Amino acid sequence: MEAGAPGVVDAEAGEPAARDAESGAREARDAEAGDAEAGDADTADADPVPAAVRSRLRGTVIDLAPVFGFTLTFALTHRLAVALTLALAAGAGVFVHRVARRESVRRALGVLGFVCVQGALAARTGQATTFFLPHLLLHCAAAVAAPVLILLGWPPLGVMAGLFTGEGTAWRRCAVRRRAFARGSLVLLAGNVLMLSVQIPLYLSGQAVALGSVDVFGPLVFGLGALLGWRVHRRALGTHRCPAARPARAGTSADPSPRPMETTVTERTVR
Repeated sequence: MEAGAPGVVDAEAGEPAARDAESGAREARDAEAGDAEAGDADTADADPVPAAVRSRLRGTVIDLAPVFGFTLTFALTHRLAVALTLALAAGAGVFVHRVARRESVRRALGVLGFVCVQGALAARTGQATTFFLPHLLLHCAAAVAAPVLILLGWPPLGVMAGLFTGEGTAWRRCAVRRRAFARGSLVLLAGNVLMLSVQIPLYLSGQAVALGSVDVFGPLVFGLGALLGWRVHRRALGTHRCPAARPARAGTSADPSPRPMETTVTERTVR
């Protein structure tokens, strides 16, 4: 019996070491899973906005059919009535196309209604350049509103990102993200000002065909501004992460304190 005592002592002494090794391995696996989850969250935060902008750009190509049709027809015929007829027909075609594809009816009605307003203004004034006046007024309003929103802490790029990602306005709780979105919004503002610097002289000089050609590239300029603004925002953000700005995942708690069972297991491990 005495000869076997050292083996028993060695086995009992080895049990704490085995438990420590198992606990260390479990903690390493948990740490790796946490790093992978954080990486996935960061990737998800970075991807939705550029993907949504590219998707909107592809959809906007169809919405530009009335403007393109009006510009091309007026350039070939120089007859306002013919150009308006084709523009309204193209607007109706866009509406039917989106409804047939079961897309957003609100967006389809918006495009058709906007074309009707453009056509009514051009028909009332008899000037082809008036057809592009609503777009020009929208760009002017955006150029005036963007600096005000940035100063008020509501940068347009942040509002747009919140809509695309479903985050809403949670990003406003982080001062670092607000400043980063403000810098990115300056790129959007620069693109808008660039468009106005070209459109306003063309409108005042009555160059309808040139104005229509520039107007067709408006969504492209906005999309490129949004993509570049997002890159500026990400660069300004750097490695900063704001967990409070992220929505809580289903089944998880925002309270970082350990649960009773976890506390008990931790105490047993220490003992």
